[in-house]
Amino acid sequence: MAVSKVSLVVVVMIIALLYTVVLPSAHAQSTAPAPAPASDGTTIDQGVAYVLMLVALVLAYPIHPLDA
Repeated sequence: MAVSKVSLVVVVMIIALLYTVVLPSAHAQSTAPAPAPASDGTTIDQGVAYVLMLVALVLAYPIHPLDA
């Protein structure tokens, strides 16, 4: 008889724990979506800089052996 009372208490405690965890999340509000990113031109400037660096590398390697 004592084992069944202990198991009943454990089951009730588990149900109470699940109830307290699940119930507040059922009433939770969803967050607002993030605003769309706005480009202030720095991304474009960085892209142009990368292209110019690649052009400089491509031109530097054929010219460099002529210096030797």
